[in-house]
Amino acid sequence: MTATTLSNATIPRLRPGTALTEDCRVIRHLARSNVYDVYDAWSTSRACRVAVKVLRPDRAGDRRATAALLREGRLLATLAHPHLARAYEVHREPEPVVVLETLGGATLAAMIAERAVRTAARDAAVLGLHLCSAIAYLHGQGLLHLDLKPANVVADAGRGRVIDLGGARPPGAAPAGTGTWCYCAPEQSRGDDLTTAADVWGVGIILWEVVTGELAYGADARDDDHAAPQLVRRVDPVRQHRRLPAGLAEAIDAALELDPADRPSIRELARACELTAGLPPRERRLSARR
Repeated sequence: MTATTLSNATIPRLRPGTALTEDCRVIRHLARSNVYDVYDAWSTSRACRVAVKVLRPDRAGDRRATAALLREGRLLATLAHPHLARAYEVHREPEPVVVLETLGGATLAAMIAERAVRTAARDAAVLGLHLCSAIAYLHGQGLLHLDLKPANVVADAGRGRVIDLGGARPPGAAPAGTGTWCYCAPEQSRGDDLTTAADVWGVGIILWEVVTGELAYGADARDDDHAAPQLVRRVDPVRQHRRLPAGLAEAIDAALELDPADRPSIRELARACELTAGLPPRERRLSARR
């Protein structure tokens, strides 16, 4: 049992009815990461459920985690896109809290773990369009997401919704530890300056996992020197694991090229998804403008 597992098992969660802000009270605990807790809560002023993100009790007083949470909340409050989760409020006192819109679906990670039948190619292509739309918008705001993975995408009423912008940064150098090692682009694992190509990799690796039901780089994939596997080998071509329309398979494989210069742009990846998704011509034109 790892230290994280032990701490997750022993650190208490807030009880139903606990006040998170003057307006929000806990309904139930939703999720826990190494740093944060997320609660389903009731907002009295809005007369609806919201999601509330807070520091884990053992992280109280962690200045770096506090700064990251507040920065994420302020960022989400300025963004407006149908495939990004929104923030309603950001509170610094008495405890750092971000109040978010509640999403009704499950994360892709949970769906992949539970699903016995693989995702249809068209559904995967529609998901790819949603992700590309959100990420292209984020890039237009001068930001990279840098932590794209199935756990950070919620399937909500037929829409893919990107969550957790805690690691979002402008292009260039990123702090050490940004992202999740088995989903990071090779240049991110090396600590190189980052471009939009790092997020193209992120969308590609999500789609690879969605269509195959497998991890592209699993926990057992590190070599003897503990190097990130994407530094030394590329992931298998997706058609070694799953029959897919050629255009979609080729686009996913291209997004996972080890050299960022060899990857398509986020809009080129979106256009490849459009063809498999079978969008009407008008919707294709609208998507191309995003």
